[in-house]
Amino acid sequence: MTSDSIKEVLKQVKYPGFSRDIVSFGLVRGAGFADGVAKVSLALTTSDPKVAQFIKTEVDKCLRAQPGVNDTLIEVEIAPPANAPAQAAASAAPAGISRSIAIASGKGGVGKSTFSVNLACAIAQLLAERGRPGRVGLMDCDIYGPSVPLMMGISGRPYVEDDNFIIPLENHGVKVMSMGFLVDENTPVVWRGPMIMKAVQQFVQNVKWGELDVLLVDLPPGTGDAQLSLVQTLPLDGAVIVTTPQLAATQVARRGGLMFQKVNVPVLGVAENMSWFTDPAGLRHELFGSGGGAKTAESLGAPLLGQVPIQPEIREGGDSGAPIVVSAPQSEAAMTFRKIGTALLG
Repeated sequence: MTSDSIKEVLKQVKYPGFSRDIVSFGLVRGAGFADGVAKVSLALTTSDPKVAQFIKTEVDKCLRAQPGVNDTLIEVEIAPPANAPAQAAASAAPAGISRSIAIASGKGGVGKSTFSVNLACAIAQLLAERGRPGRVGLMDCDIYGPSVPLMMGISGRPYVEDDNFIIPLENHGVKVMSMGFLVDENTPVVWRGPMIMKAVQQFVQNVKWGELDVLLVDLPPGTGDAQLSLVQTLPLDGAVIVTTPQLAATQVARRGGLMFQKVNVPVLGVAENMSWFTDPAGLRHELFGSGGGAKTAESLGAPLLGQVPIQPEIREGGDSGAPIVVSAPQSEAAMTFRKIGTALLG
């Protein structure tokens, strides 16, 4: 076996909870074969020792299944997330952040960013009513298609304090950080995986979030570089899975939820978006079917947090930078977001 053939074989080994393999993630630093012994060196950045042990076991099984391999020698170098203290066994949340919650979907087109923006505003309102204003953060990790600045009605660029920390921008009582603040509107983000992972790490570690009760993280669809970097960098307290009712969305949402469970992030619940539309005559139309959110929640062993109806005001609020929770707080959709926020705050 050659170094290249060993790496080709190791493409069978997936990173826990992800569809991508350890070779494409750049975790295999070296490979060789001599006297029936396959040698592999791995370099991981993780705060969870179970991840390293799982990968090492899978690599061993994969190599031993190859003809001519009598033994293996697998070296695993584990580094803590960037900027974490060298002596720390596990990563810690940035100082001042009490809870971090990922908002994920698995599939695009289910309104996850719209959901994230309205949920953040709802939680900000609930905390303000409890005498804790300005203690919600929203981190937009959709690097390729950042839409949170538009929906939050924020423009401009954040400034850097002491050449080190980025000060997030704020509106509707929510502190926001997004790639949309850092690139021109007409400039596409054409980045490979390592650059995305570095951007997510900087959003976590180099943004001065201050004192937050909740940091919501709006993730892009899928189970790729942004998700991997996040779970390696920020100790998440849980994830909310967003889906629409139809089977095409719920199947992918379930896989997204299983990804979090495999990396030891609890699924706090499932939210069903675009559940129905009520026409001017008061008749309800389930445009995307029904029951998908409940089935997804049941399959993940998590609660169904709420069902958000289709209302034109939701789209209008996103386009104008005034989310429906802010512009029409007594609407059915806004009340649903507040219900979900209440459940997450406990």
